[in-house]
Amino acid sequence: MKRELLLLSILVISFCFHWKPEFKHRKKGFRSQFLDLKKLSEKMIYKRWHPLFGGEEERETIPHSYEDIANYVNNLKTTWKAKAYKKDYKPLLGAILNGLENLPEKQFKESNDDLPEEYDPRTAYPNCESIKEIRDQANCGSCWAFGAAEAMSDRVCIASGQTDQRRISAQNILACCYSCGFGCDGGYPAYAWRYWKSTGIVTGGLYGDKTTCQPYFLPPCDHHVDGSHGECPETVDTPACVKDCKDGNGANYSEDLIKASSAYSVSGEKNIMQEIYEHGPVEGSFTVYEDFVTYKSGVYQHVTGSELGGHAIKIVGWGVEDNVKYWLCANSWNTEWGDGGFFKIRKGNNECGLESSVNAGEPIL
Repeated sequence: MKRELLLLSILVISFCFHWKPEFKHRKKGFRSQFLDLKKLSEKMIYKRWHPLFGGEEERETIPHSYEDIANYVNNLKTTWKAKAYKKDYKPLLGAILNGLENLPEKQFKESNDDLPEEYDPRTAYPNCESIKEIRDQANCGSCWAFGAAEAMSDRVCIASGQTDQRRISAQNILACCYSCGFGCDGGYPAYAWRYWKSTGIVTGGLYGDKTTCQPYFLPPCDHHVDGSHGECPETVDTPACVKDCKDGNGANYSEDLIKASSAYSVSGEKNIMQEIYEHGPVEGSFTVYEDFVTYKSGVYQHVTGSELGGHAIKIVGWGVEDNVKYWLCANSWNTEWGDGGFFKIRKGNNECGLESSVNAGEPIL
């Protein structure tokens, strides 16, 4: 018995020596402990951190470059084309896919069999500028807040008859929704919509915007290429929650809040189509594999690579390309990634879990 206890003690001490987690509420969340492992192989890092983002199984990673993946995809001549980007994408994948509590699922009473084969709100609502906009989350795992804020902004404009151009603040969600998760270290997309209904969210545009209450705190940066924005910061702490509008804005925080009358989930291809058609873009979450980050054009479907984590985006509309149905989505990795910041992903087969993780709500104007 003593021998077993001694062996167990040695194992615990050894584990703690390598593990070295750092817990700082909000600033260094659960994901950081996985990324801060010392003296462990890449395989072990992956096996420890990926379940946090909804992975159902543990896979071994095979060392390869994004250039290898892009070449493989292009030689495969599948439904999409790839490009070898640079740098690590893991810090951008902040959607925690397995939430503690899902939003109530919306029930559709009317038949949705008569919806068009293709639908793009950018042309259906040409005066809603937010629908065409691509934001940049920089090097913060705030995709869960961005996907929500973008879809909410579009819905405000659509519900107003294209007259209300206010943008919902991703910054305000990121910093002040404590129940949503861990800020830049990841969050629950559904909880952002619940927060919109229960508390309200102020206006907020891109970095440097002076017309909104709380614009984003980080400037655009070169995630993927040697561009004009400059290098992304290596580490980013979650900003503090401030119940005030940016200096010089002149707006009153309480009066600037926009709230929702409802918050709900939507599942299934036809139901998601009807929801977008009637109320505007929605937020979707899905599992990202290594091949997705090399996307350049066409209709993405997973063909190779290991699981990286969960990601949240805005589903804008849908269509068909070369007889392949797709969802049109807006990413938050600036316009240098993908097809000008947008991408298409296969529709009707729950590709990477996208059609089973959609959230939405309706604004109070």
